[in-house]
Amino acid sequence: MEIVVNGDKVHCEEKITLEKLVAELGYQKDRIAVEVNVDIIVKSEYASCVLGPADTLEIVTFVGGG
Repeated sequence: MEIVVNGDKVHCEEKITLEKLVAELGYQKDRIAVEVNVDIIVKSEYASCVLGPADTLEIVTFVGGG
C-alpha cells in the first residue's frame, strides 16, 4: 500500500501500525511527534493506530541544542 510521509510517497505493508512504520523508518519513538491525516496521535496509541491506503503522515523530530 502507499502512504505519504512528510510529503514523500512510501510503500509499506497493508494494515501496518504506526508503531511498526515508525520503527521501520528508523525514528526513535521518544524523539518524534506524529500527525496522521491532520490528527496528532499520542504515543500510547501508536501500537493501535492502523494505517490505511492514502493516509498522510507528518513526522516531526525533536532536536536538542543550546
